[in-house]
Amino acid sequence: MSTKKKSHIAPGKIALYQKLVATIPDIERKGAHNPYTSVNGNMFSLLHSPDGRLALRLPEDEREKFLKKHKTALFEAYGMVMKEYVAVPEALLAKTKELQKYLAISFVYAKTLKPKPGKKKT
Repeated sequence: MSTKKKSHIAPGKIALYQKLVATIPDIERKGAHNPYTSVNGNMFSLLHSPDGRLALRLPEDEREKFLKKHKTALFEAYGMVMKEYVAVPEALLAKTKELQKYLAISFVYAKTLKPKPGKKKT
């Protein structure tokens, strides 16, 4: 019997996230409970359960611009601030066209980070 984790995020938010991820063909959505994207072992976007808050990893200059423009803050999860991630305002999640440029910046930035070793499958 499978005990696969199911997300508690509203299906509409997952659909918006999937639509955003689909704007860049080289990106693959991962994760069931907390959908995310990563490249070379470095996560660069996350749809956090249970409320479906979106976090994007941005380089410092773009991060500062995003925080000011969208009047938001760094992303917090489990009581910890994720220093390179911005909290995407909920209304912006529905604006795929506007958000796509930030996802692209995030993807390019993540590709510049040192690759993390993958887990060995046994």
